[in-house]
Amino acid sequence: MRLLALGGTEFAGRAVVEAALARGWEVTVFHRGRHAAPDGVRELLGDRTAVDGLAALDEDPGTWDVVVDTWSSAPRVVRDAARLLRDRAGRYAYVSSRSVYAWAPPAGYAEDAPVVDGASPDAGATDYARDKRGGELAAVAAFGADRSLLVRSGLLIGPYENVGRLPWWLNRVARGGPVLAPGPRELPLQYVDVRDQAEWILDAAERELSGPYNLTSPSGHTTMGALLEARVRVTGGPAELRWTAPEVVLGAGVEPWTQLPVWVPPHSDLHDALHAADVSRAVASGLRCRPVSETVADTWAWLREIGGTAPQRTDRTAVGLDPEAEAKVLAAASGV
Repeated sequence: MRLLALGGTEFAGRAVVEAALARGWEVTVFHRGRHAAPDGVRELLGDRTAVDGLAALDEDPGTWDVVVDTWSSAPRVVRDAARLLRDRAGRYAYVSSRSVYAWAPPAGYAEDAPVVDGASPDAGATDYARDKRGGELAAVAAFGADRSLLVRSGLLIGPYENVGRLPWWLNRVARGGPVLAPGPRELPLQYVDVRDQAEWILDAAERELSGPYNLTSPSGHTTMGALLEARVRVTGGPAELRWTAPEVVLGAGVEPWTQLPVWVPPHSDLHDALHAADVSRAVASGLRCRPVSETVADTWAWLREIGGTAPQRTDRTAVGLDPEAEAKVLAAASGV
């Protein structure tokens, strides 16, 4: 198989490239040169947002079985690449997001749930949901419904994470002391290890799958308790998890998902949208999700290798709760 990765040097794209190389695929990476590409790839350099930014790709004679595109901003950037490649590649896999669904999707929503209005493949950057939906439309417009694969990712974690969710928790737990653990402990979570997503994308390309897939673990693959306890084990720090009722956390003004990454209160629109999607189509097509303990351990190992500070995407808001705010919540929860 021959793979063209548009990007391919960070997080989701890098995981796809590394998985393809491990399978013995021929891999070409088209990127801006800001980050080193994995060893063993063929590189083409260009900036998709610049005038003539696709020149290196246009002038290259290569053809590919599949293109994997992780673009997250202006849909017209996907449009231009997909149009250029439609006669040179067999399939276009666009890594989208479950954010494309109209808010707020109910628990159990599947791929046929309503999507956001106002998205266009010709648009510049608007907001994340419409940008991702516009990217989907651009891929389908160029490659057709039968040759485009729409990977609607959920919460994505694992090595190389550049959003900061799992790295923040790992560093917080490693620091030790009383740790605000937002409850309930048995809160079901839904996420996908970036490497499991990558393997599924490659399998889907080999099998010539098409259409949209909610790509994340079944709800309850792990729980908030299991996730935090795994972090305590792998870091080996003297952390003490202080389980705190969600109403206390929210009453203190803590923002779910951002200040306490991954966590959202139970029985809420946020939880239904982020941790309760129907993923039966992906599971039936072969999605396999590794244990949470493996994801946490491997991410911690990677984080230590790079000195403890994870890379941070400039287009995403930094996550995490500062120590003073955490202390106030813990004091309120204990009645101090």
